[in-house]
Amino acid sequence: MIVERFSPYAELACKLLPMNSDEGDGSHDVSHIERVWANAKRIQAEEGGDPELVAAAVLLHDCFHVPKNSPLRSSASKLAAEKAGKALEALSWEQPRIQIVTGAILTHSFSAGLTPTSLEGRILQDADRLDAIGFNGIARCFYSAGRMGSRLYDGADPLGAKRALDDRSFALDHFPLKLLKLAEGFQTAAGRRLAAERSCVLHNFYDGMVQEIGDEPAR
Repeated sequence: MIVERFSPYAELACKLLPMNSDEGDGSHDVSHIERVWANAKRIQAEEGGDPELVAAAVLLHDCFHVPKNSPLRSSASKLAAEKAGKALEALSWEQPRIQIVTGAILTHSFSAGLTPTSLEGRILQDADRLDAIGFNGIARCFYSAGRMGSRLYDGADPLGAKRALDDRSFALDHFPLKLLKLAEGFQTAAGRRLAAERSCVLHNFYDGMVQEIGDEPAR
């Protein structure tokens, strides 16, 4: 069963996973939540924090689905935090614990531009961002670009040297706009170490794709 992959919080997963609705978005489905949980467990094992709170935050961090190209995208984490709070209240969780979870969810998103205030929030943000870099991050980038109807790159100016970068129109633009910057903003020592490893994959892919296009690599 899928919930068993969230051991030792399979019972909690059984209650909270149904709160998620990915609307057919394969980059924010249960598999994404599983990968974020795997990342979070690795980080929490080194950094500490309350593992149950981390589990709840992971299970609910994307519980309110907002498409990447929606004007509400920057509000996604706020809407998810509100929904998560109601879900945990229904389970009779104590308010101080609910507030840590909702605070972690509120600050996890890159588009929200917020800094986590709890260790659990720092772990969630790092765990989620790890899934945006490396091999899975590359796959998710191009999958999301396809769903939005974006092109692979601007054939006239792949690097955006003479135009504003636009990752809603060109998938490759998402690398310099966001993905290549993510490793710089990790919150925990364990997260930074894992991010450095995965970031090499991103840079190599980006430079290799640019070379194949026939332009110069970015670095």
